[in-house]
Amino acid sequence: MRLLHVPLTVAALLYFPFSAHAEISTTPLESTQTESPTITLAHAWQLAEQANPELRQALAQRDAIEGDVTDASSLLWNNPNLTSSAVRRTLPETGSETKREWSAGIEQTFEIAGQQGLRRSASLQQQEAFNASLDFLRMEVRAEVERRFVKVLALQEHIATENTSQQLIANTAAYVQKRITAGEDSRLDGNLANVEAARARNQIDTLKEQLLEARTELASVLQLPFNELPLVQGELSSSTSTGTLEALLASAATQPLVRSLELKELAAKSRLSLERASRYPDVTLGLSTGKEGAVSERERVTTLSITLPLPLFRRNASGIGRASTELTQAQIERQTTNRNTVNNITSLWQKQQSLVARLSSLQQNLLPALNDNQSLSLKSLQAGEIDLFQLLLVNRQELDGRRDLINAQAELRLTDIALKQAAGWNPMSANPRN
Repeated sequence: MRLLHVPLTVAALLYFPFSAHAEISTTPLESTQTESPTITLAHAWQLAEQANPELRQALAQRDAIEGDVTDASSLLWNNPNLTSSAVRRTLPETGSETKREWSAGIEQTFEIAGQQGLRRSASLQQQEAFNASLDFLRMEVRAEVERRFVKVLALQEHIATENTSQQLIANTAAYVQKRITAGEDSRLDGNLANVEAARARNQIDTLKEQLLEARTELASVLQLPFNELPLVQGELSSSTSTGTLEALLASAATQPLVRSLELKELAAKSRLSLERASRYPDVTLGLSTGKEGAVSERERVTTLSITLPLPLFRRNASGIGRASTELTQAQIERQTTNRNTVNNITSLWQKQQSLVARLSSLQQNLLPALNDNQSLSLKSLQAGEIDLFQLLLVNRQELDGRRDLINAQAELRLTDIALKQAAGWNPMSANPRN
């Protein structure tokens, strides 16, 4: 669905070939810029991934996630304890005789009821959920960049169309002025042509203001300075197909957002099981050795100890309650997201089909008829069969028809972007995490 570049068939005086890629003239609004770089969509994606604040903040969380995985993957959750003691003992029955005794030992606390394995599972699932959410965030950033890119591109197309129309109207006004001088047209006809020319110039100025705003929004998401507001280069029509509704729904079932929510739910289940298992007391084993007694009767004492707390008063009800709440919230979020995603994809797909049909009708039926009207109206004007007002009406219809075409292409492109985003359709072939 490419934009049709059909030349306006007019008389020699009013003939100007139509091109949607005509050069955009500079306005006073652009005078503060030293240079306007022209970028492609792929380049815009690269710039966004390198500088987007949301992506950088998300990547900064990776160290914390990896630290949790490292701690949970260690051999034992609790570190061993080293103990040592030195005793200085004075015996009253022997006067001031002093005895020195010492001991050294080690203690290790062991988790029971599978707590270590549950903690490892929860941390690994949380890491996978983070990676999936990072993929989803990248796709969101790319979709936002593409939306702003398309907005700039559509405005550039509009301005190119308006420039061509303005030139045509200006030449028409000059042609009418010659006829007024020759006494063939009235001053009213001249005023009508001048009003149309003024309106065309005003429309171009308005579009350039909108273009400046759109370029500023694009530069914001790309983190470019104001003196480097970008122009864009590309096709307004969508370059890739989104496939059938069934393919989109199948893609949505495995998209990064859904996968992230599923992994978060699994991690919440593991944490709930961990909190429940923590009601069982940890067992602490200790081994110590030392020397006691008089020098002549020194004894080596080796002690093996077992410590088992009694879970009588505190049974981790608060931790279990928080983990249970977290699991319920994760389940609700996943179910709601799945339902909303299906509804959103279905609605967008129906809208896309309607836009495809409407755009096809514009390309095949409207524009050829408008071009014929333009040619016939100029011949009729020269033959004296119609007046200037009717010619300006035909010109206005020609311009409005091309506006409708550009608007339909832009709306279809934005719908495709939203549809791909909802279905988790990766806009780039490479894995986002690479």
